[in-house]
Amino acid sequence: MAKMEVKTSLLDNMIGVGDMVLLEPLNEESFINNLKKRFDHNEIYTYIGSVVVSVNPYRSLPIYSPEKVEDYRNRNFYELSPHIFALSDEAYRSLRDQDKDQCILITGESGAGKTEASKLVMSYVAAVCGKGAEVNQVKEQLLQSNPVLEAFGNAKTVRNDNSSRFGKYMDIEFDFKGDPLGGVISNYLLEKSRVVKQPRGERNFHVFYQLLSGASEELLNKLKLERDFSRYNYLSLDSARVNGVDDAANFRTVRNAMQIVGFMDHEAESVLEVVAAVLKLGNIEFKPESRVNGLDESKIKDKNELKEICELTGIDQSVLERAFSFRTVEAKQEKVSTTLNVAQAYYARDALAKNLYSRLFSWLVNRINESIKAQTKVRKKVMGVLDIYGFEIFEDNSFEQFIINYCNEKLQQIFIELTLKEEQEEYIREDIEWTHIDYFNNAIICDLIENNTNGILAMLDEECLRPGTVTDETFLEKLNQVCATHQHFESRMSKCSRFLNDTSLPHSCFRIQHYAGKVLYQVEGFVDKNNDLLYRDLSQAMWKAGHTLIKSLFPEGNPAKINLKRPPTAGSQFKASVATLMKNLQTKNPNYIRCIKPNDKKAAHIFNEALVCHQIRYLGLLENVRVRRAGYAFRQAYEPCLERYKMLCKQTWPHWKGPARAGVEVLFNELEIPMEEYSFGRSKIFIRNPRTLFKLEDLRKQRLEDLATLIQKIYRGWKCRTHFLLMRKSQIVIAAWYRRYAQQKRYQQIKSSALVIQSYIRGWKARKILRELKHQKRCEEAATTIAAYWHGTQVRREYRKFFRANAGKKIYEFTIQRIVQKYFLEMKTKMPSLSPIDKNWPSRPYLFLDSTHKELKRIFHLWRCKKYRDQFTDQKKLIYEEKLEASELFKDKKALYPSSVGQPFQGAYLEINKNPKYKKLKDAIEEKIIIAEVVNKINRANGKSTSRIFLLTNNNLLLADQKSGQIKSEVPLVDVTKVSMSSQNDGFFAIHLKEGSEAASKGDFLFSSDHLIEMATKLYRTTLSQTKQKLNIEISDEFLVQFRQDKVCVKFIQGSQKNGSVPTCKRKNNRLLEVAVP
Repeated sequence: MAKMEVKTSLLDNMIGVGDMVLLEPLNEESFINNLKKRFDHNEIYTYIGSVVVSVNPYRSLPIYSPEKVEDYRNRNFYELSPHIFALSDEAYRSLRDQDKDQCILITGESGAGKTEASKLVMSYVAAVCGKGAEVNQVKEQLLQSNPVLEAFGNAKTVRNDNSSRFGKYMDIEFDFKGDPLGGVISNYLLEKSRVVKQPRGERNFHVFYQLLSGASEELLNKLKLERDFSRYNYLSLDSARVNGVDDAANFRTVRNAMQIVGFMDHEAESVLEVVAAVLKLGNIEFKPESRVNGLDESKIKDKNELKEICELTGIDQSVLERAFSFRTVEAKQEKVSTTLNVAQAYYARDALAKNLYSRLFSWLVNRINESIKAQTKVRKKVMGVLDIYGFEIFEDNSFEQFIINYCNEKLQQIFIELTLKEEQEEYIREDIEWTHIDYFNNAIICDLIENNTNGILAMLDEECLRPGTVTDETFLEKLNQVCATHQHFESRMSKCSRFLNDTSLPHSCFRIQHYAGKVLYQVEGFVDKNNDLLYRDLSQAMWKAGHTLIKSLFPEGNPAKINLKRPPTAGSQFKASVATLMKNLQTKNPNYIRCIKPNDKKAAHIFNEALVCHQIRYLGLLENVRVRRAGYAFRQAYEPCLERYKMLCKQTWPHWKGPARAGVEVLFNELEIPMEEYSFGRSKIFIRNPRTLFKLEDLRKQRLEDLATLIQKIYRGWKCRTHFLLMRKSQIVIAAWYRRYAQQKRYQQIKSSALVIQSYIRGWKARKILRELKHQKRCEEAATTIAAYWHGTQVRREYRKFFRANAGKKIYEFTIQRIVQKYFLEMKTKMPSLSPIDKNWPSRPYLFLDSTHKELKRIFHLWRCKKYRDQFTDQKKLIYEEKLEASELFKDKKALYPSSVGQPFQGAYLEINKNPKYKKLKDAIEEKIIIAEVVNKINRANGKSTSRIFLLTNNNLLLADQKSGQIKSEVPLVDVTKVSMSSQNDGFFAIHLKEGSEAASKGDFLFSSDHLIEMATKLYRTTLSQTKQKLNIEISDEFLVQFRQDKVCVKFIQGSQKNGSVPTCKRKNNRLLEVAVP
């Protein structure tokens, strides 16, 4: 029988409701309770149709392992419990198999887990797509682009320790097989104001802290930085360290990621130099100074920081200093230069820092795009991943929050449109009647912001560009005039009387009623942030930099390409970027991940219902469910539907042989489900009300229990019968084996008895024969004994007369012979060892053997000495002769002698013949070298030592330089008259030369050596061999040494030394050299 495949479903073992479309009743309270119930059971993902709702757990969960990836690979979207991998797999398979471009939109507020969700999507796609060296390299580059962008674009905020402070959209390109070819990254509105100022409890961008924590001391010195965060004004100190974040390790990760992505070493170094320059810009401070004409100007307080910045960037210091102090305005053919006061100088400094960092970030994105872009020009399939700021409502909302919320309005608009479009297309595809769905269209809010004539962004640009005095207040006044009647715009200064007494609305603010709720915006800073001006002098100073990267970041600073046209504002640039993004998203099949933050404490196991409720409202999740449920709440293909519920009908159980749709029709007719509760599509069954689905699930659960009981009953019957048959078969086998065993045992007993009887009979016969043989032998022995005694008696009678005369003498000689024989035999076993120094000898047993015993001891000693000598080689004999000579010369005379006894005399310590360093020295000496050793030659003037090579040949004594090998002195042995040394434990010795000889022109030699005993012995023996005269060796603690024309006394004294156990020599006066011996 074929094995039945076990199917799983979203509805199996469901905690709460896995798909919010099936939630009953549907209201805000039940929605939150369902999320909380699943969150408490570590189920952080929930569906709204094909939308994934993700709740940040703020801890690691074991649901992203390679095994989980395989579980969700090539599985139906609703086949397993909700998971981000299911959506990723659905998008990837649609792209690969159906040739549909995909986009995954990840939205939610800061700290909700959007960045982690985008990483999980990319890691899943990387895991399930093809393999191979090139494919793996592309995947690795795509994945490693994240750490680089996070370091430069993410920061710690009060809501999130790794908050993305820029929007990122990545298009991943695939070939027809579904293997990645490359990618393109687009970035939106980096929060560059964070570079110069951070709110309390927040940090600057990660890269600053990573650089100072993880860079080596060598790199920091090169970048002219210090590791202390407090040295830099742009770094907030109250949150410099983040619990659980290792900035040093992250720096190493970023450097490695840059290398993998394709950054060259000099490029990575240039990037870090720009980061260091931005840090140091914050340390430049200004002081006011009055000019003669009464105008105020600013001067830099400490120019050291400016100098180091100029050294880093290759900018002339005077050029940059002037750019911070003056501003040049060009209008047609005229140039006007004005001084900057302190406030304007600080504004220029911060503007430069923000622009420098912002342009560096854009350069990084472009550089990464160069590395990860597809190298082939074949047709590509595209999967876009959008990780962009969530809707933000802070206590103080400024221009950045206004732009971010505008982007979220556009995303909400496209979400509703694409969701409705997807629903309508599915209904048409399945031939189901489409009914119109009422929903809130936020196009009116988008129009309020982006309208080209009277939109807020258009009026902000108009205010920035108009001549005259422009302030944030004039901008607000203009808004109050144009937008006063708009139903989603609120201002206390507008013409609308209902806000005049609204104390929650300050005079310097305006409020917009977004789809997610009302947001109060402080108008302060809107104009400056929209202008985003960088003085032309600073641009030109940056373009003059010797630093290649910095120069490329400021092309407008090139004097040859001066453009007097005002650059586009930040708002208009962002509006154009958002329009391009929306156009891009509308060409792709959308997939949504809605991220929710469960609490503001960034802690696990805490679910703040009020906070979650707020996010559910502004994400429009309830409205999403209502749109999904407006027609039919649940739809499922006929095959899985029939497979899941076929046990509820006798006709479809256990197997339905017809078409799946016909089986489902039979099933629903049998269950008597009202016709208005469902509709049949082309490939799916559509169920209108969740209650109908839950009724089916309840019936299925009851039927499964009945089937389980039936299966248990049949199984128990089969098990009992099988057991009975097995027992009966076992009883037959056991009986047969027992009978065999009993017969074998009886046979063995009979056989054993027969063997015992046979053995007894054979034993009795053997004993009888033995007795007969013994009797016969005794008879023969008795006859032989009697004959022997008889013959003996006859012989003794015949020869008795001869024995009586010589009996005493013969007995004495026989006794002596036996004693001597016994003595020698015992000596054989008691002989001592063959060592010549072993003085043991056995004691003599008898007094008359005393002389023999001594002579034998002497002969044995001479023999073993000969045996010991026969073992010696000629070289060893020479060594022992030298050792014997040394003993005669120095024993009991020189304290150093005992320590030299155990050391073999080697002579050639330097191995001149083998060492190429001494080739020149070897070539200069033709005789055999007896000693080659490094000695310390004592300077005659101050007692200090110099290393020299001491060489002894058959006829000469030579001294050579240790480094160069050049011979310094050569003394014939006939000119050596005496060797002097102390009786103490030191290595000093003097060689006295014959007066009047050529070698004695500079006087005698005083040396220090670690092998004094060996050198003196060999010198003595060589001199004796060549001159036939014994060399005089004087051992005394005071002796005279001839140094040129003077005689100096060398005196040896006892004393503790700073150098430990090393003797030292010191010149006391012109006539005394004192050697201190420890």
